[in-house]
Amino acid sequence: MTEGEKTRLVAWSREMRGVHDRLREALRVTREAVAQGDPAETATRDLLLFCHGFCTALTRHHEGEDRELFPAIAAAHPHLRETLRYLEQDHSMIAHLLGGLQEAVEQSVSPAELDRHLEGIAAIMESHFGYEERQLLTVLDNLDLDAEVRTVFGPL
Repeated sequence: MTEGEKTRLVAWSREMRGVHDRLREALRVTREAVAQGDPAETATRDLLLFCHGFCTALTRHHEGEDRELFPAIAAAHPHLRETLRYLEQDHSMIAHLLGGLQEAVEQSVSPAELDRHLEGIAAIMESHFGYEERQLLTVLDNLDLDAEVRTVFGPL
């Protein structure tokens, strides 16, 4: 194995950490926009953009994992199939919470209610990311997956 090949293999674990950090930052920015909670139309429009961008990025991240990454891990490491099923269940739960957030934003609920939605998403997302990293980063260090990073981890 050449040094370039080794670097590419190790990059999957770094890519996962990086996208998780960018999603955490997107959530932080979204929460700041909610905290500023000015009911003026411009603030509402900005909040819609922040929430839509965050929700889309997180959804695409999980869809890419479910479609590309998890099948590759399951094929190479069958003993992790139960872990992968658990992570997919988390993805489904987070998608449900994101749907609730999007509905709340569209209904122009209070900043306090929006923050409750974001707090729930933050708690589940952080738990999910921590578990995923503990279970998969070592596996990703050596995963041979020929795919584009954006296809696997989403647009972030």
